[in-house]
Amino acid sequence: MKRLIRNIMVVAVMLGTSTGYANQTLKETPTFKYINEGHMLTVINASGDIIYSGRIKQSGSLDRLFDFSQLKDGNYTVEISKDFEIEVIDLEVKDNNVKLFTETEEKVFKPVFRTENSMLIVSKIALDTKEMDVELYFEDELIHKETVKGDDILNRVYRLDRTLNGNYTAVIRCNGRVYIKDFRI
Repeated sequence: MKRLIRNIMVVAVMLGTSTGYANQTLKETPTFKYINEGHMLTVINASGDIIYSGRIKQSGSLDRLFDFSQLKDGNYTVEISKDFEIEVIDLEVKDNNVKLFTETEEKVFKPVFRTENSMLIVSKIALDTKEMDVELYFEDELIHKETVKGDDILNRVYRLDRTLNGNYTAVIRCNGRVYIKDFRI
């Protein structure tokens, strides 16, 4: 009987010890990006077709907000558009398992538009490209076109005619993308 109680005690100590170590967390947990409410999510397949595009309605982990395992097997690009940048992440879906390629992750910085009085101010962080093409339109007529080049930050201020009230459009081309800002003076 003493031997049985001793064996039970040894097993209980072993189980207690192993469960004590079992609740330690991994140093690198495989998680997806955390995104905030209001960000724009776009999923693009390997042939360049947009599979999904929509605004995020609640903050959370990307894998909880969008179930990538339901996509067909293949390679996809996920773009998370924030206020001033776009995060681009590549992933692969195979047999309902999702593999995230963090080594190919990149950030694309978007231009920032501001209007003050009769001026248009365009700024862009130039870590991803050193130039941008700018076109300004007044009532759908091209009034100015130029290529802005720089080192770290691309800045340009355009003084518009105060007497020409109406609808203006600024079109910026950089990084193979087009950004459009409509404004009124």
